[in-house]
Formats: sequence, C-alpha cells, structure tokens
Amino acid sequence: MICEDRFLISRKPYAVALHSFRTDDCWSYIDAVWFRRTKTTPVACIGELRTIQRPVPANAEGFLQRYSDGRYGGDCRGRWDGTSYWGNVPLEQQERHLGILRPMLANYPAIPPGYDGWWTFQVGPR
Repeated sequence: MICEDRFLISRKPYAVALHSFRTDDCWSYIDAVWFRRTKTTPVACIGELRTIQRPVPANAEGFLQRYSDGRYGGDCRGRWDGTSYWGNVPLEQQERHLGILRPMLANYPAIPPGYDGWWTFQVGPR
C-alpha cells in the first residue's frame, strides 16, 4: 500500500489506526476506516485490513508496506450512511463505531482523529 497526500474516493483509500496492529498464528490485522460511495452519497465504514504475511511483520508500517492485495478490500464491521447504521455487532460496539463514523461522515473527507492515511493499493498520477 502507499500513503497518498490527498483523498480520491476512486482509489478506495483507507485510514488506519497504526497503534492497532496485531498478529496471531497466521494473520496480521490493522483497524481501518474508509469511505465508499453508494449511488450518489458517501458512506463511512469501519473494520479492519487483514492478510497473511510471512515472515510476520514487526510493526504497522511493515504490514502496510507489504500489504499488496486489495482485491477484497477491508472487512467491514459497521457502516453509517447518515441515517442508518449497518453492522452485526453488539450494541456497545455499535455505539463505539457510531462515535467514530458520525463525525467522520459529517467531516467528509477528513481523516478521523487517531487514524493515519490515506492508504491505497492504486497508484495514480500525481
């Protein structure tokens, strides 16, 4: 992935929480937020990026540098469109998600506090 200076929704960028990087026996994960567009309106999404990397990356920067397969995008856990929330998580987690997603959508396309970005798989003209 590469970090871009500006937000272009067409490149499907992600903002990541660098401090959230974690690994288990075979997967590496990092929490992320992103915008996607429905027919005409942007929606705010929250979830994680995950992949299998060998050797296991030492930190978030190593994970992002080697994360090169964007076919499936992020694993979305919650989405806010300005009027309704989508997500199959406990109510307490929905409330945490909405605490991030509501101001994120209201301040579109700003990166929410605590996140770093915009990271994308697509390389385009500068």
